[in-house]
Amino acid sequence: MPILSTEAITSRLADLPGWAIEAGALVKTYQVRSFAHGVILIGAIAQLAEAANHHPDLMLRNYNQLTVSLMTHSAGGVTEKDFELAAAIEALPQKPPKAEA
Repeated sequence: MPILSTEAITSRLADLPGWAIEAGALVKTYQVRSFAHGVILIGAIAQLAEAANHHPDLMLRNYNQLTVSLMTHSAGGVTEKDFELAAAIEALPQKPPKAEA
């Protein structure tokens, strides 16, 4: 699968609010309700990734921040496959983070 051009990436990012290119990967950090919600979201993303045979880097930190990083390693950059998985992740149901007291 070919690496996408800068123009194609910029165009595709318009359909994925909150996603950006960082260090050559498609990245988004989600604010989750709790640590448990973050782990549940990781499990849901893992199911999507296995089905797509495409495996993102996932990092849960500060108990409520889940960073998803997508790059097609075999191609050496961002491809259509990354945007397809990002769109599937965006379609997952999520509760908004708890309001700070």
